[in-house]
Amino acid sequence: MLETFLGPAHFDGSPAHGPAHGPAHGVEGFSWSADARSHGAVTVADLECKGEWNLLATAETPDWLTIYVPREGLSGMIRRQITTIASPGQILLGHSREADHFLARGALHRSQKLFLDWGQISHTFGQLFEAPLSGSLDLSPLVDGSTPSGHLIKNLVETIISGMLGDGILLHSPIAMTNLTQALADLLIRLVPHRYSQRLEQTAFTPAPRHVRRAIDFMHANIAEPITIPMIAQFANVSVRSLETGFRTFKGATPGSYLRTLRLRAARKDLLDRSNVQNIRDICLKWGFVHAGRFSALYGSVYAESPRETRRRKI
Repeated sequence: MLETFLGPAHFDGSPAHGPAHGPAHGVEGFSWSADARSHGAVTVADLECKGEWNLLATAETPDWLTIYVPREGLSGMIRRQITTIASPGQILLGHSREADHFLARGALHRSQKLFLDWGQISHTFGQLFEAPLSGSLDLSPLVDGSTPSGHLIKNLVETIISGMLGDGILLHSPIAMTNLTQALADLLIRLVPHRYSQRLEQTAFTPAPRHVRRAIDFMHANIAEPITIPMIAQFANVSVRSLETGFRTFKGATPGSYLRTLRLRAARKDLLDRSNVQNIRDICLKWGFVHAGRFSALYGSVYAESPRETRRRKI
């Protein structure tokens, strides 16, 4: 089972009661069936088994958002010594590298799983907040499918899973896959509570003052030029201190980090452009990143992949 099902998902597993009651007790009467598919940033799986299991991340487990949809029995997660259990009608969310382990419970357990590349979450976060994700997102782990927002997320997750399993219709439509996964990442960040939710509400309903908007326009117009924060403040007709206060209040970032985010996006666009023949070093310099090593580290922290890995994905 581990080779067939957990191989694509890069998790390790063990019977929930095996070590305490002897190896034979943990697998006695155990039976299972499974299906798993991968495509780009998404892996999905369908598991049915008689017996209770613990699933553990390994050194090879990718940086994933793990989404569990229990059908029969329970799906759970232990993180920071807190156990969260999802029953049918709910979905469970957990970062693959942050969870202590995941649980499959019930005499008969059946669940579907969607593993989404964390780089998609980081990228969507950067677009919505116009700043890189720093630290843990701390998504609320339990989504109730009976609420309007939970129902919407659950339906989209199930659409992706059903489209990849069985006949695999979505596997033959990369454009549809890309649009659906982007929509899922956007809904999760907009609708599921997390540590930045309050800032997102402020961004959505509080328009930035005129000097902040002027500064952003100036950044966009001169993104490839060696502009400085005093130059931006002068164009916006405010002091550097007022500019920094405005950005921290309405954008949750400093003017410098905001400009870096714009330039990172421009660099990523170039790296993904099939017609762009510039090497990575030239792209770094084009968008104002003089030190290639620092650019690579910053880029990886935002997109969860190196510039070289991004370039390889466009081939």
